[in-house]
Amino acid sequence: MADPLLFNPRTYDPAHFDPETRRLLRATVDWFENRGKRQLIEDYRSRAWLSEFLEFSSKEGLFATFLTPASTADGNQDKRWDTARIAALNEIFGFYGLDYWYAWQVTILGLGPVWQSDNAAVRARAAELLSQGEVFAFGLSEKAHGADIYSTDMLLEPDGDGGFRATGSKYYIGNGNAAGLVSVFGRRTDIEGPDGYVFFAADSRHPAYHLVKNVVDSSKYVSEFRLEDYPVTEADILHTGRAAFDAALNTVNVGKFNLCTGAIGICEHAMYEAVTHAQNRILYGRPVTAFPHVRRELTDAYVRLVGMKLFSDRAVDYFRSAGPDDRRYLLFNPMTKMKVTTEGEKVIDLMWDVIAAKGFEKDTYFAQAATEIRGLPKLEGTVHVNLALILKFMGNHLLNPAEYAPVPTRLDAADDAFLFRQGPARGLGAVRFHDWRTAYDAFAGVPNVARFREQADALCEFVITAAPDEEQSRDLDLLLAIGQLFALVVHGQLILEQAQLTGLDEDVLDELFAVLVRDFSAHAVELHGKDSATAAQQSWALGAVRRPVVDDARSARVWQRVEALSGAYEMAP
Repeated sequence: MADPLLFNPRTYDPAHFDPETRRLLRATVDWFENRGKRQLIEDYRSRAWLSEFLEFSSKEGLFATFLTPASTADGNQDKRWDTARIAALNEIFGFYGLDYWYAWQVTILGLGPVWQSDNAAVRARAAELLSQGEVFAFGLSEKAHGADIYSTDMLLEPDGDGGFRATGSKYYIGNGNAAGLVSVFGRRTDIEGPDGYVFFAADSRHPAYHLVKNVVDSSKYVSEFRLEDYPVTEADILHTGRAAFDAALNTVNVGKFNLCTGAIGICEHAMYEAVTHAQNRILYGRPVTAFPHVRRELTDAYVRLVGMKLFSDRAVDYFRSAGPDDRRYLLFNPMTKMKVTTEGEKVIDLMWDVIAAKGFEKDTYFAQAATEIRGLPKLEGTVHVNLALILKFMGNHLLNPAEYAPVPTRLDAADDAFLFRQGPARGLGAVRFHDWRTAYDAFAGVPNVARFREQADALCEFVITAAPDEEQSRDLDLLLAIGQLFALVVHGQLILEQAQLTGLDEDVLDELFAVLVRDFSAHAVELHGKDSATAAQQSWALGAVRRPVVDDARSARVWQRVEALSGAYEMAP
């Protein structure tokens, strides 16, 4: 039997979506399966551009259907910006190859400033380009400054006729080789400060657009390009001043959510390969999976992956239900980007320790999974950047809950219009949250949930009695260790909410929280060892260490679920 918690192309039927969404998701899976594993691996190894896939997408209207907001869809009921189905497609792309996910992801980023703009003509042009199967690009990062948008060197010189001439270069720009429209961030030379920021639409086929190179050795075309006296008319302007700055950050808010489900797809495909190999590999006269340490590593990998899926699925609901008075997504979003993707690295590493040399073989999906999983925590802001962002919410989340109406599961065919009118990218410290304890209370009878709850309560006590002082607050190394502890509490909260909504098997939940108890203890020990940790903080850290509740029968039952993955899926050759 297929595991209902994991994506399996053999049994995949997204019946919870509308007919056209189901058709497109299933058609995408079938395209990859018909292409076959051997060809996908060869495309990956030869760094081939994704022209055949993009032809399929264009023919089916895949990107156009999923990425055109209802407000620009001319009444087409199938076109909308629906985060639930976007997440489903992310998972499929990750499952078959991150290069496909990347072309789609940077198209989403490129569209962000357009769909936030009041420029109706550019919005209409973008919708038409999507319908023609074009991809898009997001011209924000620069070689000298990275994503430090305060320091952009893309300069717009007034031309005397109400327009500009843009000169400068951009770096790490996905799809920069083929984008029908590139959303480019720059600043005017005649206005100082934030009022001089500009977002404008450029065409990669224009003579003043110079493609320099692909900066990575991959099918992903991560370009460097340069504009030389590129003409920018008023009709090309998307945003000016502070609104351009906000559009950049709000676009990343939308785009970085996609990293978690891409990571999930990678891990799922790799897990089928790893468990099948380990179960059928005989060592010292026994299957590799007969060894207790192997069972523990594969079981940990499995429950971590289930946790990734539960958290991400629940975060979709908050993303889709967000509004001016409910900005909880601003915490759960960097959590998906930082926490879920680093969990993906742990999942791959655990399986790789088991399959060892097999993970390097050129005819496996695992070999590319082991490489590609590393990239996701480093895209759309590093782990450290997102941890620092998460810390801004810690006080209100742990200690100052507010009342909200319950957020339901959001799989409805609705347009997530708020994502393109998020407003000013500030005021994070004022965001309030519902009481995190409610989710934990619902599972107080699950031994390791109760054990982890002790650690979460201890973190609240830490914030009250041993929080960093003013000097320590400048020690980012110390703060990041605290951020990891807080992230675990939030991670556990949404996992529990989704577990309650879906009726998750309590054995799996208990085994998962045993892992989280160990993780919290490890981060507490790390905090204890920080150079600037005070005596009170060191004492707290050791006092927060807990041993998970061990239940051999429970672990054996969860192992049976893992063992059943052997042979459950093998991609068509």
